[in-house]
Amino acid sequence: MRAALRWKWSGHGRKQMADAVPVRVYIAVGANIEPERNITAGLMLLAKQVDIRAVSTFYRTPAIGHADQDDYLNGVIAIETVLSAHELKLDFLRDVERATGRRRSADAYAARPLDLDILLYGEHVIDDGEIEIPDPDITLRPFLAAGLLELNPSLTLPGDGRRLAERIDPGVIAALKKEDAFTRKLKES
Repeated sequence: MRAALRWKWSGHGRKQMADAVPVRVYIAVGANIEPERNITAGLMLLAKQVDIRAVSTFYRTPAIGHADQDDYLNGVIAIETVLSAHELKLDFLRDVERATGRRRSADAYAARPLDLDILLYGEHVIDDGEIEIPDPDITLRPFLAAGLLELNPSLTLPGDGRRLAERIDPGVIAALKKEDAFTRKLKES
């Protein structure tokens, strides 16, 4: 196993959260550099610190803005955590990304070994310059909507009040390329 996979998150602030109520959070998971290996490794690291409740089907999608890049594997997971949205995104998820080799650059669409983004954090609406929840890409990227709807078919977007299923064309979701073998492997591990 790679040295990076022996990583252990320091858990900044975990003592103050001992009595906190867990929040259901939906996280987008994607990669296009050794995606099968890095997504599996990333989920193993996540599972050491948060309760992964469900894993959606993963889809093969073309890279955005870079026709020369390999395709991405994209899916959604549901977790429960007592971390705040900021701690989860800016500390924990970024640490997991770094542990699998992610190095951020000025190119927002650069190839990456792992990309973890909070799509929904309970019923919260947050837009403070650091994070934006619900993630505005939910309705723009069909693989995100497909993963969310698989995990929660009656999902209503916080702050919007409309069911996600009413905002998405089912034909677009049906046209996505499923990665069933990889998804099965993830769910069995």
